[in-house]
Amino acid sequence: MAVTLDIADLRARKERPASTLAAPPVPAEAVNLAATTGDGLGCHSGKAAMTAAAEAAGMSETLDQLRADYPQGPHDQPQSMCPAFGSLRVGLRMRRTATILSGSACCVYGLTFTSHFYGAKRTVGYVPFNSESLVTGKLFEDIREAVFEVAKPADYDAVVVINLCVPTASGVPLRLLPKEIDGVRIIGIDVPGFGVPTHAEAKDVLAGAMLKVARTEVEQGPVQAPRSGRSERPTVALLGEMFPADPVVIGSMLEPLGLAAGPVVPTREWRELYAALDCAAVAAIHPFYTASMREFSLAGRPIVGSAPVGHDGTADWLDRIGEACAVPRATVEAAKNRFLPMIKGVLAAAPIAGRITLSGYEGSELLVGRLLVESGADLRYVGTACPRTPYSEADRDWLEARGVEVRYRASLEDDLYAMHHFKPDLAIGTTPVVQKAKEMALPALYFTNLISARPLMGVAGAGSLAKVINAALGNRPRFDRMRDFFAGVGEGHAAGIWEEVPQLRQNVASAKREKPAHNPIGEMA
Repeated sequence: MAVTLDIADLRARKERPASTLAAPPVPAEAVNLAATTGDGLGCHSGKAAMTAAAEAAGMSETLDQLRADYPQGPHDQPQSMCPAFGSLRVGLRMRRTATILSGSACCVYGLTFTSHFYGAKRTVGYVPFNSESLVTGKLFEDIREAVFEVAKPADYDAVVVINLCVPTASGVPLRLLPKEIDGVRIIGIDVPGFGVPTHAEAKDVLAGAMLKVARTEVEQGPVQAPRSGRSERPTVALLGEMFPADPVVIGSMLEPLGLAAGPVVPTREWRELYAALDCAAVAAIHPFYTASMREFSLAGRPIVGSAPVGHDGTADWLDRIGEACAVPRATVEAAKNRFLPMIKGVLAAAPIAGRITLSGYEGSELLVGRLLVESGADLRYVGTACPRTPYSEADRDWLEARGVEVRYRASLEDDLYAMHHFKPDLAIGTTPVVQKAKEMALPALYFTNLISARPLMGVAGAGSLAKVINAALGNRPRFDRMRDFFAGVGEGHAAGIWEEVPQLRQNVASAKREKPAHNPIGEMA
């Protein structure tokens, strides 16, 4: 059901049940206005100013954990959409889960617009604020009242509250919210753009927080069974969002091992979290879900990196899943003999010929790179906005052994340099990479919509990329014809057909803007 908040009603302080007694007083030092004063730029005031304000407001522990889970560098922060979109998307995809945002109105507008653009069909709760409510602690009181207003057990299993940049920098203490209201779990998380590098990792922020609560509930006693019941076979939980067909394909490869595919984390409803924790092993398909893996490790579950992509990837993955789940060696070899020849045959029947550079921010870039190489592509570069972790080492080693440059925390500049340096026949990348490539009359594909939205695993994934990539490679003559057709029309101030080409007059040109002293966050960069 939709989350709707009537702020005027909340502030009227109407009578409520005993469970909604007044919140404990918020210490005066818990909020700090440093990030919203001075130049008045608020969340545009720069990463350093926001971080300093958050630490002064008592958020050091939160920021330290984010730094540990999502290390930055070599690039400070990839240029991508607001990271909080990842957590918002996870919450909006779950049944019986309400989501409330606390942040600047412009940020909330952009996040909700993007979420609906990507198919969300639920209202997002919003608790507005101003300088006064930040300073006095009134914003926390408003958030708390909103949570009590929404937390109805008939409607929801959980209410998620997400602090954006300014509330986090100001120290709004979501940790003081009640953990439960009439059986509805309350989960408050901070997802600031100056603390979480990418939206892919922000998915893990919420998934990890939910797994932590679910694990605690499991430790306390019996919990609700999955909607479809418990699996009769030991399961392998799948970590990371993926194409809907991939879990089915993975399940078919696990079946000869006597195993079954467990839930995909992030899950689609709360009870699936219990089923995910009740696994024999975890497949870290996306290897940067650090907070989630911490909860699985605390639950005693072994974690296996990489994924069953291509011939070599599938062989290695089946070996390591067999080891983690104590499957007899003969059984594993039989499964490999069943699937590997089919994968090799599909790869051979759908070859890719051409030089390619690849970049993205979803987290599956190295897996796609492996599949391209095994399909015959001359892959020169893989850039990912996500961090290097132990669970992606097998993929990195495999790619680098075949002459592919792998760049973690890749910036737009890294990706563009690779495109100019390697001069590919096809560039696969983010929106600005694709835009630049097409300006150069170079065929290009948007990674998120055209590559990651396809099956990658097993036999189904082996031939899934060839058709779209070969079609794009075949477009080079069309680009050449367009370039020739539009040759001579000029660029920038001289674009168009002129009897006399306009001259750029320096005396009337706008003054050159100096680079700001701070580093804006996200796409403001």
